[in-house]
Amino acid sequence: MTSTASPPAADASVRVREIPQGESLKAFMELSWTINAADPNWVPPLRGELKTLLDRGKHPFHKHADVAYYIAERGGRPVGRVAAVVNRLYNEFHGDRVGFFGLFECVDDEAVARALLDAAARWLQGRGMDTMRGPMNLSTNEELCSPGVLVDGFDTPPKVLMGHNPPWYGRLMDAAGMEKSKDLLAYFAPTPDLPERTEKLFEKIVQREKAVIRPLEMRRLREEVEKIKEIYNAAWQRNWGFVPLTDDEFEHMVKSLKPIVDPDLCFIAEKDGEPIGFSLALPDFNQVLRKIRSGRLLPFGIFRILWERRKIHTLRHITLGFKPEYQHAGLGAAFYLRTFRTGAAKGYREAEGSWILEDNTEMRGALEKMGVAVYKTYRVYDRALAPAS
Repeated sequence: MTSTASPPAADASVRVREIPQGESLKAFMELSWTINAADPNWVPPLRGELKTLLDRGKHPFHKHADVAYYIAERGGRPVGRVAAVVNRLYNEFHGDRVGFFGLFECVDDEAVARALLDAAARWLQGRGMDTMRGPMNLSTNEELCSPGVLVDGFDTPPKVLMGHNPPWYGRLMDAAGMEKSKDLLAYFAPTPDLPERTEKLFEKIVQREKAVIRPLEMRRLREEVEKIKEIYNAAWQRNWGFVPLTDDEFEHMVKSLKPIVDPDLCFIAEKDGEPIGFSLALPDFNQVLRKIRSGRLLPFGIFRILWERRKIHTLRHITLGFKPEYQHAGLGAAFYLRTFRTGAAKGYREAEGSWILEDNTEMRGALEKMGVAVYKTYRVYDRALAPAS
């Protein structure tokens, strides 16, 4: 995992400093707009959500993680940022010493990127980490946007909760001595018109397993949420990057997603009354949010969302999972089928499946049997860290 390239000399004009607790994070936040505002395919984050995620006293992630925020300046002007993260819950669960970086933004300058990533690496080294991985924003549970750097598929906007970045980020990572850890894939297709025999095959799998797939029941939301939490923490426990959701994190996630979830597009699979799997697709609210360039809902952004949401015509299939004993039963394809059928009936014309690990052959196979193809690739990087001296 070590790079053979000699690192370039440090640029003395670049100053990287940690933002101390109590100092305003406004300059850190504004770099999202400084770097990306001219890109028509970029979707601004909602400022309120970003501010909450960064707030060590408000967001439940910080109860089990230590985070440092760094900003790079040249001539007193902010030119880049990064967060360094020790997720204690992740390392306890996996028995690792992996530190993370995330929320990376940078001008097209290799010296600035290296200075930022070196600062994050030193902070992580000092806390006993042996690997730096990222970008994670800030974990696979707390996603301001998806993990990784977009390295392919810059010509279209990202779907809801997915990331987008300038095309030079991959080059900056390579130049800073980062090496590929894992690629995450996004599949996209018009809502597929499956042959009747394929649909019958998927339904036969459901019948063979004696399973029932049904939509979320909002009138029993608290009970439904408990079922989903049970499935989630069982289904993903062996997955790359998985961290169990705490009760506080799950409550925060439900509260965040509730305004945009369509219960007709959230499915629970049951067998003999036991919840065994669930699937969630979201309307692509980025089709609205990309028009709110300021990232502010007030005073008029909320009205734009209410007006424009009826024009949303794309779905993002965001997650799908089963308890371990049902993960190879072939039911995933049936979830996809139900999602696409329901979406088409509700007027959605397109769908994205994301993010999917490059080595998740079962899920990738289910999508590819439906004629769906990869159209975006996000890359997560690693750097080995020497023991702190």
